[in-house]
Amino acid sequence: MTKLSVNINKIALIRNSRKGNNPSLEYFSRKIIEAGADGITVHPRPDQRHIRADDLSDLIIITKELGVEFNVEGNPYEERLGEYPGFLNLIDAIKPSQCTLVPDDSNQLTSDHGWNIHSEHNKLSNVLEFLKENNIRSSIFVDPDKSQLDAAKDIGVDRVEIYTGPFAEALKKNEEKILNTYKEAIEYGNQIDLDINAGHDLNLENLSTLLSYGDIKEVSIGHALISESLIYGIENTIQNYIKITS
Repeated sequence: MTKLSVNINKIALIRNSRKGNNPSLEYFSRKIIEAGADGITVHPRPDQRHIRADDLSDLIIITKELGVEFNVEGNPYEERLGEYPGFLNLIDAIKPSQCTLVPDDSNQLTSDHGWNIHSEHNKLSNVLEFLKENNIRSSIFVDPDKSQLDAAKDIGVDRVEIYTGPFAEALKKNEEKILNTYKEAIEYGNQIDLDINAGHDLNLENLSTLLSYGDIKEVSIGHALISESLIYGIENTIQNYIKITS
């Protein structure tokens, strides 16, 4: 079984388009969890264009209360900016179940590539040690590259999250070479006992294909799931995903 963690950034983006708290992150997080999701994911950014730093204290309470995981994504090198306290300061204060390290630039629209762990080995090692000391599961965002999976294994990360944007595009175009790259990477990760998460551009149409490639512990899905909820409703959409991940 693959766990489903729902990224609620887009709900926060809608909320932030007006004053007030509508739609409420707390309300929809509860609805998502009660519908069967295994966790909530957020990716706070320094400009706070969607999830804001002060949202996380409520979300950690809700996820603990309802017994699901809370996954916080971000660049560990992002420093304090205005009301944004800096990524690792935020992680230290909240102590989520899982922290996913992404190499995004602070002004980047969305994640679009994984780490080069070889060149960031020493810096990432220090971050992983910090997470380990705080009993937070670590995950590193990577491309489907066997050498990066080897480097992740060597550096001692708990999991990797494979960036699936190119997979989603390749499946639309039936580009077998790219699809095979993902299949081989997931199979290789399973062979070396490296736990794998996956995320980005996954949806109800392509998820089952990705999961057929091997053992994936967790998928983090936000943009597509929230968009699909406009058609099917949030509860039905979650249930449709669970039918695929179970």
